[in-house]
Amino acid sequence: MNRSMAPSGRLRILLLLGLFVISSVTIPACADPVGPSARDRQIARTVAFLLPRRHLSQHELDKEMSRRAFGLFLKSLDPMKLYFTQADVDRFAQKQDELGELAKQGDISLAYDIFNTYLKRIDERVDLAIELLHQKHDFTVDEEMIRDPDLTEYAKSDAEIRDRWRKRIKFDLLRLKADKEALEGKEAVEKLERRYTSYRTRMHQTDADELLEMYLTAICEAYDPHTSYMSPETLENFEITMRLELEGIGASLQSEDGYTIVRNIIPGGAADKDGRLKEGDKIVGVGQGPDGEIEDVVNMKLSDVVAKIRGKRGTVVRLEVIPADGGPKKIIDITREKVELSDSDADGEIFEVGTKSDGSPYKIGVIDLPSFYLDMAGARMGLPDYRSTTRDVKRILEDFKAKGVDVVVVDLRRNGGGSLQEAISVTGLFIDRGPVVQVKDSDGHVMVYEDQDPEVVWDGPMITVISKFSASASEIFAGAIQDYRRGLIVGDETTHGKGTVQSLMDLGQELFRIPNAPKMGALKVTIQQFYRPDGDSTQNRGVLADIQLPSLSSHLENISEADLDYALSFDRVDPAPYRPLNDVDQGMIEYLRKRSAERVQESSDFQRVMREIKTYLAQRAKKTITLNEEKFLAQMKELNADEKEEEQLEEVAGQGNDGIQRDYYLDEVLAIAVDMMNYRLLAQAR
Repeated sequence: MNRSMAPSGRLRILLLLGLFVISSVTIPACADPVGPSARDRQIARTVAFLLPRRHLSQHELDKEMSRRAFGLFLKSLDPMKLYFTQADVDRFAQKQDELGELAKQGDISLAYDIFNTYLKRIDERVDLAIELLHQKHDFTVDEEMIRDPDLTEYAKSDAEIRDRWRKRIKFDLLRLKADKEALEGKEAVEKLERRYTSYRTRMHQTDADELLEMYLTAICEAYDPHTSYMSPETLENFEITMRLELEGIGASLQSEDGYTIVRNIIPGGAADKDGRLKEGDKIVGVGQGPDGEIEDVVNMKLSDVVAKIRGKRGTVVRLEVIPADGGPKKIIDITREKVELSDSDADGEIFEVGTKSDGSPYKIGVIDLPSFYLDMAGARMGLPDYRSTTRDVKRILEDFKAKGVDVVVVDLRRNGGGSLQEAISVTGLFIDRGPVVQVKDSDGHVMVYEDQDPEVVWDGPMITVISKFSASASEIFAGAIQDYRRGLIVGDETTHGKGTVQSLMDLGQELFRIPNAPKMGALKVTIQQFYRPDGDSTQNRGVLADIQLPSLSSHLENISEADLDYALSFDRVDPAPYRPLNDVDQGMIEYLRKRSAERVQESSDFQRVMREIKTYLAQRAKKTITLNEEKFLAQMKELNADEKEEEQLEEVAGQGNDGIQRDYYLDEVLAIAVDMMNYRLLAQAR
């Protein structure tokens, strides 16, 4: 798998990274929700009952939490304040203080009132947008659009709505012209009309499960940004992510203008073996079995299309496809198989760099670790081959040792977390017995989780690479490695700063406590805060790098934990009893930092990144964006800030090509590894 370590291309979709909200609402399902079912009311009551009892804060679902939830729900639907009016919000707000009490009674009628109004406003705004699209706009006038919705209020009049959308249309037209395809005129108008119309269609397909998930998640996120309600469908996808396998055809899909498009083909999957389905193909129909009727899936919700394509291994699915190469429409029949999601598992590769005293090169083993995954169901059942990060990393390390690797690099830059258990056991591959993480619960009790396995698979030099996207379990690993002075931390200034532990409660099991309980989704609730062996929390602060490398991701806004609404505060506990290994000392860090800084100054790639950072920060500081075409295109040519954000997000999301890609960023990490070996040799000689 080609896992790039530097910016490459534009963001197309984030499949498995659970840290960033790219669109305002979850793309929806069947028909306009008409009202909550008895099951929905039961789920709401259960969530409202469990939240204050299980959450770390033990805060009651009171007026304060109700107001938070109200604001979060509106923000999730209309983050740019383009749809609701101030009058709408004032009417909704009459019940904002009661939201929690209503949920305790199973009353979620407010969600339906707000969402049905939202659908009505979408219809009105899309009609207005299409009208404005077909009007002539003056792009020579000097006017601006506010970029930050926190600096504006909801529209109070039809004239204000019209003016806000007029500016939005101008902005969208300018963006298309500034984009790589440089669309303008009739083509641009048609593309935007399709986009707006498709959005309206998709929103009207929202089903009750999705609305319930959005509403209850707003209530949950009033407690902290990592507490949420998962619908049965979301829970299933989460479990697939953790076990890194599913049954289907082996293709990643995305939705664009109402079409389901093949984003990539997963190596080794059924579609890859069949060979007929290609990247960029549009799937317009799906049929079950060799003779099943082909069902039209144009304008269907992406997850519904995915559900139709997935199925038990050995069964046949038939796809009606419009080929990306412009060929005639065709039917492709594929037999489903087990698909291993190898893009998200540990991958290792050895690079030869530098020169030893005997003239041979150093061997640096790089492990790309996108998540701390664990097939929880397989582990519970005692399956001998269940998927585990620890098993995979141990296998890679043993291969490295057999091939004479000198330094191991663990790359966590796109690692958003995962299993706490796996973070502890993977850390144990690099240290002897001892505390890895401390955990404090709602009663203030502190528990120390230790690596109890005396085996150390790799005791040689190591480097851990981090980014602002490294979160949660990856921060446990990096924090322990740093506290033990076991290895060097290189990368962004700090990690994400998520220092909390979540528990997943299956609501069907919680309510009925029987095998095969009804599927009611799950409550993911923050139950603990974790701390490094030295007693510091990573919450809001993260793990600081020993050596920083220039990266735009360090400067992206609304990415780190501290940027999120209602994130819990930093605190600390007493240090756990541990013995530093002192494989890294301050003298080594200063030496390596100085050597790296000299190379960065001489690197044209890093100097380009530093110029981009400077320009990006200047663009970001502006509270408005010009709608004058000449000025707009000049700014976008200098640096399209949004595109830079997308490039960084795409980098950490991982695009799943073949092999770990060698680039300027990896080259610098490898150079630091060589310096580390040379420093150790000098220290031994002294």
